[in-house]
Amino acid sequence: MSKVQNLTVTGDEDGIRLDRWFKRHFPDLGHGRVEKLLRTGQIRVDGGRVKSSTRVEEGQTIRVPPFGAAVIEKPKKTRSFDLSPEDIAKVQSMVVYRDDDIIVINKPPGLAVQGGSKVSSHLDGLLDGLKFDAPERPKLVHRLDKDTSGIMLLARNVFAASKLTAAFRTRQVTKTYWALVVGVPDPKAGQINAPITKQGTAGNQRMAVTELDAPSAISDFATIETAGRRVAWLALRPLTGRTHQLRVHCDVLGTPILGDGKYGGEEAFIDGLPGPRKLHLHAHSLEFDHPRSGRMKHTAPLSRDMEKTWRFFGFDPAEIGDVFAELDRRAR
Repeated sequence: MSKVQNLTVTGDEDGIRLDRWFKRHFPDLGHGRVEKLLRTGQIRVDGGRVKSSTRVEEGQTIRVPPFGAAVIEKPKKTRSFDLSPEDIAKVQSMVVYRDDDIIVINKPPGLAVQGGSKVSSHLDGLLDGLKFDAPERPKLVHRLDKDTSGIMLLARNVFAASKLTAAFRTRQVTKTYWALVVGVPDPKAGQINAPITKQGTAGNQRMAVTELDAPSAISDFATIETAGRRVAWLALRPLTGRTHQLRVHCDVLGTPILGDGKYGGEEAFIDGLPGPRKLHLHAHSLEFDHPRSGRMKHTAPLSRDMEKTWRFFGFDPAEIGDVFAELDRRAR
């Protein structure tokens, strides 16, 4: 590019960081080069000096200086996966809600969110099946463990992705999980504040409570029902987002999640139950601010296998009230 350009921020770019705007439009322009151009005032927004972390707004004009022949604007590359009609039907059957900005799905247990070593099937590889009428595939804005089922939120455009990613990062999203645990916690409701950190060697790592200077990990818990002293149905609300946080915290309570051999060992299993010996942890609901409107809440029903276990213990997984209301009232 040999001359100055003045480019206008579009609606789907509203709210993204300026450095990410440049990454989107000029992928060959390195971050260090962008920072230098900003420091020297060659990049400007609406005529003013800005920082790379500045969030741009729809309609603003970005001054883009000449870069020389080495940097050429390219369209952003997008991943594409060949999906069969069965793949498309499978992923579309997960949809709980959708509009022009978001899609809410109910992820089944056992489906990884992203690929990796020894992972051939994953949600990220199915997202082309959720484009519907949009020009781009949806974007992941948060994660669930492979073995955890339940509610997940996807963004359908850059604007929504920016807003939702920021909401998760600043803990403006309320997440409620359901779990069946072996035993009954004492007390039956409260808050766990136990920092956790990664331990072990590559390929054999797990999260564990630590007394070292580690990031805080805080979870609320409340018992919904019990089956004697054998099993409890818990509602869990993570206030931080550490890896495997709820699994570790349930083990801290002395009540490992049913089927969680990684953290509960053999004590996490009960013989004679219907269905497979798998983790009984389900992301039940998400409450969040819609990118363009007000607060909303969505819930996801249990998978068929998990519901069988709930009913085996006499629990009715029909919609229940806010089990954390009393905890919140006490906190006030």
